[in-house]
Amino acid sequence: MKLNEIKAPVEGHLKAFEGIFMNSMKSKVPLLDKITGYIVRRKGKQIRPLYVFFSANLFGEINERTYRAASLIELLHTATLIHDDVVDDSNERRGFFSLNALWKNKISVLVGDYLLSRGLLLSIENNDFDLLKIVADSVREMSEGELMQIEKARNLNVDEETYFEIIRKKTASLIASCMACGAASLNAHESEVRKMYLIGERAGIAFQIKDDILDFEPDQKKGKPSGSDIKDGQMTLPLIYLLNKSGYSEKRKIINIVKNHSQDPEKVAELLDMVKNSGGTEYAREHMNIYRDQAIELLMEMPDMPARLSLKQLIDFTVNRSA
Repeated sequence: MKLNEIKAPVEGHLKAFEGIFMNSMKSKVPLLDKITGYIVRRKGKQIRPLYVFFSANLFGEINERTYRAASLIELLHTATLIHDDVVDDSNERRGFFSLNALWKNKISVLVGDYLLSRGLLLSIENNDFDLLKIVADSVREMSEGELMQIEKARNLNVDEETYFEIIRKKTASLIASCMACGAASLNAHESEVRKMYLIGERAGIAFQIKDDILDFEPDQKKGKPSGSDIKDGQMTLPLIYLLNKSGYSEKRKIINIVKNHSQDPEKVAELLDMVKNSGGTEYAREHMNIYRDQAIELLMEMPDMPARLSLKQLIDFTVNRSA
């Protein structure tokens, strides 16, 4: 199912949200308004607001608090992305120039700080302390996940248990907070908010595993796998599977490529083939489907209504997407 079809039930809310999100970033500093306008224009698939809105719809009608929940998540998440681009010295995000590529690191860090403060103030000014706690916990988890990944990547000693803990924190916690905030915005019971969090967490793990798999599959534009995770020295599930199946000498070869030849296209292509031939991508796909099925199984315990179907379609989309 196409994303536009999934969005249809909340299309009006998404358009209203865009205006509210833009207003939440407004400033009296012209440079800030110019930069935040650039951020809004390069919005992605709007997956996060969709999770918030559909989750809220399970418990009632979307309201102003739901819009604030979606805005809070977008503000804090956008801030972390801007800071990530500075840390990674990345010049591109979603096919556009990153902020640090256009305005350099100092301005980028300050803009990230500004968005963080706007998110905090948005919550405090409206007494949305429950929403703020959910999202603040998510940002903490994301930071811990990133630091764990950096620490483990130095020695390439990531086992499966550590890998799943990293992606649970780094990626899944954000989608989980979207689901939890959507429910909380309609004053759902604490147990229901927690359940929505768990659904989002499992969907988020499936989402990240799909990302790992895409790195080993042909790119739609280039016609070949990107191998960007290998180039960045990242240990993802398909590669961990290959290492676990390999003998001593083959392990040394794999680690040598990742550590010392990750920028050599021929070496990276060789490693991509090794992963594919080992069954690494299929192994990852099996785990992706397990987490997707767990998310949907929990979701099916919720009342049968249109929002439940929309959430199922959105979870399915995240694991069936081609980019």
